[in-house]
Amino acid sequence: MKFLIGEIVLEFVWIKYSGMSKKIAVIGLGYVGLPLAVEFAKKYKVIGFDINESRVNALKEGHDSTLEISDENLQSVLNKNKEELELSCDVESIKECNIYIVTVPTPVDKNNRPILTPLIKSSETIGRILKKEDIVIYESTVYPGVTEDECVPVLERESGLKFNVDFYCGYSPERINPGDKTHKITKIKKITSGSTPEIAIVVDDLYKAIIVAGTHLAPTIKIAEAAKVIENAQRDINIAFVNELAKIFNKLNIDTHSVLEAAGTKWNFLPFKPGLVGGHCIGVDPFYLAQKAQEVGYHPEIILAGRRLNDSMGEYVATEVLKLMVTNNIPIRSSKVLMLGITFKENCPDIRNTKAIDVYNTFKSFNMNIDVYDPWASNSKVKDEYGFNLITDIKDEKYDAIVHTVAHKEFKNFDYQKHKKKNAVIYDVKGTVESSIIDKRL
Repeated sequence: MKFLIGEIVLEFVWIKYSGMSKKIAVIGLGYVGLPLAVEFAKKYKVIGFDINESRVNALKEGHDSTLEISDENLQSVLNKNKEELELSCDVESIKECNIYIVTVPTPVDKNNRPILTPLIKSSETIGRILKKEDIVIYESTVYPGVTEDECVPVLERESGLKFNVDFYCGYSPERINPGDKTHKITKIKKITSGSTPEIAIVVDDLYKAIIVAGTHLAPTIKIAEAAKVIENAQRDINIAFVNELAKIFNKLNIDTHSVLEAAGTKWNFLPFKPGLVGGHCIGVDPFYLAQKAQEVGYHPEIILAGRRLNDSMGEYVATEVLKLMVTNNIPIRSSKVLMLGITFKENCPDIRNTKAIDVYNTFKSFNMNIDVYDPWASNSKVKDEYGFNLITDIKDEKYDAIVHTVAHKEFKNFDYQKHKKKNAVIYDVKGTVESSIIDKRL
């Protein structure tokens, strides 16, 4: 009888919420929030909210600087669905929403400690307008326990409402891959969860409406949080292993990429490649998991070792270039270097936590003259974040060293011979340049 009562309650809650007219507020209109708002607007009334007024104004004019949504697509959505999609930086505009989805960033500080401030501030904003029966769903990457232990108390304090009595929460971690036009939001399977079994199904059904790849309903919010944070930690560790192999094989004068190609002929060998590992997820998320592990008395070894090794690769690349220059009798001081790319990955304008900056800073410490060319990056953002200007045109300049840092499609047919001085060094970080052209690759 107990089991039957549980089923009846679950069905009653599902019917109540499934029949409810949904009005969704997406909090944060960056790489994650904007694509989500656009997709939900095809099914429901959506208000995209961001505190950055210039960002909102640019989106209203039909331009997304992250390039996750093309201008043509964004303008089309805004024109066709202007009744369904509203963009705003006014809190009053989201007061009548009954589902709030938080997609704000979760960075780390200079000591690699998690910064939850954007998440807490967003929770405060929502808490002040939260109503009975509302659902708050978090998508930001966090360590297990943040939703219920950090965000929920803020919602309760600001609203005066009681969790799982007056309002509910869910967690559905984002899986956006910036710059990836194949694995778009609707084509990536989505993890979902809720603060009660009944709300979990409501949250799952909500995402099922837009995710054609399907969903995976996790048993609890903490499990969903843990699943997300280990996804990138696992990838980080795998790349760290390959980066360490690259260092070893370099000393043995063996080409790493050829080794990986040979090993890759085995069916279960994982196809990771060496490189600079940065960005807003993989370069950050392992520290969130490590933080929580240390709080409960466990000092993670593999996770932090992998991150330390990957964090060292920018300086390693620069040092390898310097060694080659010395070998070629190129004076280091006041030499001229060209870096091709500054974003954290190819064909993407995102410069957050890029490890290419470590290559630049190492060169700068030797008083070298560095030109950075990147057709994807915003010069103003690079200037604000890193303090230098990009060059907009290479023209007929010649360099003592050219470093292929990011594999943008524009660099595929780059004329290295045209821009190298006599005895100049050409170094390929990404392993995509023809081997006959380069002096060395990572």
